[in-house]
Amino acid sequence: MRGVPNVTRADAVAAVRNPLAFIAARWTPQPRTVRRAALAALVMSVAIVVTGGAVRLTGSGLGCPTWPQCTDDSLTTTSAMGVHGAIEFGNRMLTYVLCAAVGWAIIAARSQKPWRRGLTRLGWAQFWIVMSNAILGGIVVLVGLNPYTVAAHFLLSTALITVAALMWQRTREGDAAPRPLAGRAVQQLVWVLVVASLLLIAVGTVVTGAGPHAGDSRDVKRIPIDWESVAKLHAVLAWIVVTLAFALWFVLKAVDSPSGPLHRTRDLFLILLGQGVIGYVQYFTHLPEVLVGLHMFGSCLVWIGVLRVLLSLRERPEVTADLPGPAAESALTTA
Repeated sequence: MRGVPNVTRADAVAAVRNPLAFIAARWTPQPRTVRRAALAALVMSVAIVVTGGAVRLTGSGLGCPTWPQCTDDSLTTTSAMGVHGAIEFGNRMLTYVLCAAVGWAIIAARSQKPWRRGLTRLGWAQFWIVMSNAILGGIVVLVGLNPYTVAAHFLLSTALITVAALMWQRTREGDAAPRPLAGRAVQQLVWVLVVASLLLIAVGTVVTGAGPHAGDSRDVKRIPIDWESVAKLHAVLAWIVVTLAFALWFVLKAVDSPSGPLHRTRDLFLILLGQGVIGYVQYFTHLPEVLVGLHMFGSCLVWIGVLRVLLSLRERPEVTADLPGPAAESALTTA
């Protein structure tokens, strides 16, 4: 029976001073482990948006009326807070799950051999965005669900999804210089698509801030603008994004583009169509909570789809170490 190795005092000091380096020196994850860790962080960044939407749509935004505690006298929710308190406090606790997923991605990236510093930085960027958004979420509660802070809360979550999607993509690539897979005109069209999609998401937050779902059963201040007019502008932007996606697919097909950009553009187009159907149905059925929640989830998928299209326009071949393989070893032996 093998004994447990002794942990020296030097090891303990090293673990305290730099725990990531300590773990990296003793563990090398498989590339698929790093990819799965990055994907887990991306999935949780979307999940926190969906559950945050559930908090608002169930009128639980002030289920815990203060922050960082749930009430003035309790860190956690109490029976007196009812189901709204449980929903709001549950969403707060989910932030710790998100932190665990991001932490796992950081550890896996830091332990990969060879160490890819850029990949680790993307993990840390997610961590700091999560911390900033947690503080902003507390401010949202303290200011009584002010719609402008709620909109900023969602936009910062979109930034988290952006970095998480970029890290997930980079785990499947090497660190060589990127090689473009499309011409300059196609790249410019994609950037127009990216900007239009950002405007679509931003206007969507205005619709949310002016619409009827305030996040609490009490009277909560809304953005002083006719939400139906903004919703119509949102629909116009959605049609612009759909048209740009279709135009991009047509151009890629015409120039015999590689399959990667073509397939991702097709996927984005299908996501946009589904999102559009949900958007129109929820508008004409007076914004039922379930459809609004699905629309929020769809907005995350749309943005991830746009990012995947953008990232598909270049490739980064994986650089392998110059180690002798079986054929090389055989050649050396027979030389």
